[in-house]
Amino acid sequence: STCVFSTAAQQRSTGDECGPEDPHNEPKHPLSDCALEHKAIKLEEQVRDLTERYRKALADSENVRRRTQKFVEDAKLFGIQSFCRDLVEVADILEKTAESAAGEAEPSNPNPTLKKIYEGLSLIEAKLQSVFAKHGLQKMNPVGGRYDPYDHEIVCHVPAEGMQPGTIALVTQDGYKLHGRTIRHALVGVAVESQE
Repeated sequence: STCVFSTAAQQRSTGDECGPEDPHNEPKHPLSDCALEHKAIKLEEQVRDLTERYRKALADSENVRRRTQKFVEDAKLFGIQSFCRDLVEVADILEKTAESAAGEAEPSNPNPTLKKIYEGLSLIEAKLQSVFAKHGLQKMNPVGGRYDPYDHEIVCHVPAEGMQPGTIALVTQDGYKLHGRTIRHALVGVAVESQE
């Protein structure tokens, strides 16, 4: 068994001796100039590709940032949209009540309480409209204007007497816009040529 170890030791030592004695004298295999140029071209292409990818990623992230910012701004402006729709219905009731009280509080009617109620309703209606304006909610006034399907909904046709056909002759329900966006269409009657 001692022979086996010595043989293995001999093989290892002779294997070590097979190589050149001085590792610094090994012939180096320098890359040719052509191979270096090819490698440099490849690296330049990789740099261009990575630079282009980086620019696209920056542009994409900037677009996402802008869209997110626009979304947040819109959420701030239009977050009260459904609340405004509900308040508009209250404004309608208030307006109809004020009109009704105005009819009853004519000068021929001696009831001073009714006159005070009418004045109070008128003040509340004016204050409500000023609060609407403060928050960007505006009542549309389409009478005499052209019909626009984005702002108006036709509920009837009216004979055009002194009006251009296609213009709005009457409004049965006021429409409202919040910061320029229609939140409730105006219900309108459009003038048409009378057929006799």
